[in-house]
Parts: sequence; C-alpha cells; structure tokens
Amino acid sequence: QVQLVESGGGLVQPGGSLRLSCAASGFTFSSYAMSWYRQVPGKERELVAAISEGGGTTNYADSVKGRFTISRDNAKNTVFLQMNSLKPEDTAVYYCKATRYIEVWGQGTLVTVSS
Repeated sequence: QVQLVESGGGLVQPGGSLRLSCAASGFTFSSYAMSWYRQVPGKERELVAAISEGGGTTNYADSVKGRFTISRDNAKNTVFLQMNSLKPEDTAVYYCKATRYIEVWGQGTLVTVSS
C-alpha cells in the first residue's frame, strides 16, 4: 500500500522549533522527489520546500528561506522539515508529497505557532 505518514506537528511558541517527519512505504522512495506543502483554512495549499530524489537539490518558498530546512534519508524512507524561528503565520496543516509519474500525499500534521 502506497502511503505517506507525517508526524511531529504540535503547539510551539513564536521563535521556537519543530521537526516534521514523513515516513514513506509501498513505493521506491529514492526514485521520488519529495516536498512539503502547507494549508490554512480558506486558502490554497502552498509549496513550502522541495528536495530532489538524491537530496542534492532543494528549493524553498521565500517566506521560509533561512528558517526551514528540508532533508531526506533514503535508507529510512523518510523526509524531514526542520522549522526554526517559527512565526504565528507558519500555523497551518503541513503535508508531504511524493512526485514521480504519480503524486502521493500524506494526511497532514497540524502546526500551531502561538504564545
């Protein structure tokens, strides 16, 4: 069964950090580009960060550059999103996505940045 499962979300104060994980199963993880998206109710889902199959290329939304880092461990079939210096506007449901010939989405994990 093709599946992505996110974890690591939660409540954090402004300026804090969280590390999201996305565990993949049921497909050849190392052959897929991976990305993180986020969505706030009433708004479109937006791309946060992306990483190539081998991890050598990464891209970030301007709003998170310098604060977030995407990485992957192909031996563990997992992609990560390290989020530092979090702001209230980072509050959203975060989703991971695998892309090759098809797209696979996870179920999302909620990140709330609030004092």
